[in-house]
Amino acid sequence: MIGKGRAACILLVTLLLGGIAGAAEPEPQGAEGERLRTAKALFFDRKYAEAREAWREVLARAQGAQAATAAYWIARCSESLGQQERSFREYGEFLARNPADRTLAEQARTSRAGLAARLVKDGHAEYKAPLLDALEDPSRSVRYFAALQLAGLGECERVAPILRRIAMEEKDEDLVQRARLGLLRCDPDALDATPSRPRAPDEPSTRWLKVRIYERAHSRAKLSLNIPVALADLVFKSLPDDARKELRKKGYDSDNFWERLRRLPPAQILEIEGDEGERIQIWIE
Repeated sequence: MIGKGRAACILLVTLLLGGIAGAAEPEPQGAEGERLRTAKALFFDRKYAEAREAWREVLARAQGAQAATAAYWIARCSESLGQQERSFREYGEFLARNPADRTLAEQARTSRAGLAARLVKDGHAEYKAPLLDALEDPSRSVRYFAALQLAGLGECERVAPILRRIAMEEKDEDLVQRARLGLLRCDPDALDATPSRPRAPDEPSTRWLKVRIYERAHSRAKLSLNIPVALADLVFKSLPDDARKELRKKGYDSDNFWERLRRLPPAQILEIEGDEGERIQIWIE
């Protein structure tokens, strides 16, 4: 049990969620840096309306990569507020900036596909076209995500070949099972004829870093994250020096912390408590 305070809890989650996207770009100093830190803190405190306005202030004064990042987070805030059509448009505005950050761009295209699927389900048939366009996305993960969304909408003819390919070729067991479920919705006979790719004897199964965040006196997590261990490893390896220094100020060595997580035996949970009663549980499966 570790009681280092709320700031450390928020910092760890911020690093897990945004470490890759922010690792390559140094954070500005002075008033500009303070605006950026405020916008980030508001988002991770789930104050999405305030965060959106804070990111708009950042965007109004930023240029280049910093402006593109702000545009992305404005769309994320709108999505978190449930403003689906506005968020869909804002992700498009972010992508129109031709962002250099490929990770953020891929996340934005994935989010647009998810938003389009929800809007179609809500009766906005015009959003099916951009969802179908996502089947031709240069990113395989975006194509696969769009195919799974379309399977849920009954668009079987276009997506069945993609789902069969996922079930037969992919290594991620969760992705394979979702593809098989999509095939089951479309055509149970097709599922029978599409066996999953057998895993090689020496091929490790996918391991996940799992994070649950609880507010004081709540038994249900307010935030749940399941992150492939390979991705979490990349996050920690990509941390810039200032982030590592900030972790050390809060009582954590980033390298030792990640090594400790990786060595946790199955079902053992690392628990972090904040001064205000919030609780973070982290474990690997």
